[in-house]
Amino acid sequence: MKRIYIPTEKSEDWRTFLAEPEKQWRKGYSARELAECWESADGFPTAVQAMFKGAPEPALRDLTLLLAIPEFKVDLPPTGGRPSQNDLFVLARASDGQLAVIMVEGKVAEAFGPKLSDWWKEASPGKQERYSILCRTLGLAEKIPPETRYQLLHRTASAILAAREFNAAYAIVVVHSFSTEHAWLADYLGFLKLFGVKGAVGKLVEIPEHKMPRLFAGWVADKPQD
Repeated sequence: MKRIYIPTEKSEDWRTFLAEPEKQWRKGYSARELAECWESADGFPTAVQAMFKGAPEPALRDLTLLLAIPEFKVDLPPTGGRPSQNDLFVLARASDGQLAVIMVEGKVAEAFGPKLSDWWKEASPGKQERYSILCRTLGLAEKIPPETRYQLLHRTASAILAAREFNAAYAIVVVHSFSTEHAWLADYLGFLKLFGVKGAVGKLVEIPEHKMPRLFAGWVADKPQD
């Protein structure tokens, strides 16, 4: 995976990096909603900034956005498997001078991918290896409820792995939702329960037992773009 990126000038530039541009780049779909929201913002979008203002860690209440890269891929073991393609990667500086890696997952009506029960169908040795590595990275036992959404596992793991690569003190996963009905919020909240954490709309929470880097997750509710 090359590490050369081209700056954007408008939201339409994000379309190039989508896995399926014709299918994903539509009004009312998360890829376009996310692109238009972040491109029009001066730094963090207002709703995202508001969530960070209430962060449990004071250093995260005043973040400086350093770099944002759409459709950022993070390689996941084993070698040769599909990477985790994050909708948006953000590198930020916290007020304590430490770096924060933020993986943003845009959502409107789309689900968080298959449930583990479906993902395990036609299981291969490679899937078993990846699953074991994801569990170790997240600090979870390997007996995860089958209704858990696989995407939430690998997106969160990708934030941890990227934070380690950048020597960042904080790894953060943010679901930026443009659904007026908070679609799929229950899946996100159920995922946090695996760590014994209770989440809420507009709230950033820390996932315990992760110290290098410290791990946080949040759900941002925003209005669809005009």
